[in-house]
Amino acid sequence: MSKLIRGFVPLLFSANLFAHGISEEAKQAMIDGGLLRYVWLGAEHMITGYDHLLFLFGVIFFLKTFKDIVRFISIFTLGHSITLIFATFMGITANYWLVDAVIAISVIYKGFDNNKGFQEYFGMNKSPSLLWMVFIFGLIHGFGLSTRLQQLPLGEKGSGMLMRIISFNIGVELGQIVALAIMLLIITQLRRHHMFKRLSRVFNDGIMLAGFMLLLMQLHGYLHTSGPDEFGFSEDNHMHHHMKLENEQEYQHDNL
Repeated sequence: MSKLIRGFVPLLFSANLFAHGISEEAKQAMIDGGLLRYVWLGAEHMITGYDHLLFLFGVIFFLKTFKDIVRFISIFTLGHSITLIFATFMGITANYWLVDAVIAISVIYKGFDNNKGFQEYFGMNKSPSLLWMVFIFGLIHGFGLSTRLQQLPLGEKGSGMLMRIISFNIGVELGQIVALAIMLLIITQLRRHHMFKRLSRVFNDGIMLAGFMLLLMQLHGYLHTSGPDEFGFSEDNHMHHHMKLENEQEYQHDNL
């Protein structure tokens, strides 16, 4: 167990925690390695995928029985497996920043739902079916994973490509199991606190805030970067981009 923990700790502090793309080193590792490389990268991508983890944390936050946890996680797994495998194999893709922006919205949705937002703000008797919403968001999360997987050298369509995709998905599931084990441990400890019910609203407000910040980050990435491994806040071209826009506006104004 200690070896397993030591093996996963570096992943939690890897660059992928802040850049949700796939590095050139990882791409080269895929070329040099076999299917196990894809399994490892899938696990790494899930464990360092802060948006996926936040959504999962929100889903299981109020689930008390093992049966319910298995039911909801299974439907989420089914959803993201469908789009991960089929979208990748069929070459269906979309702008990664916009897909991740929708994933960020799913995080906001779950925190809002956990805090009974539909009842308090919309006067609804109950929230939309959680099982269906988890499945739908699972499809979206899987599409997000697919956009990353399609950056890798998967080869020509055929059994080899399919096995690489399946290997990546197996890694995602293994990473999800590890992440869920940690989350359940945290939530179990929180439930033992006498102020859990009172603090649960604060925790879910935090989930919504985190989702909102992720949404802003993804939209910023869509507007100011050209690749999933870039992020414009720390780049000089961020300021240059705005200066260029201002200069163009001044030029147009002077020529009116």
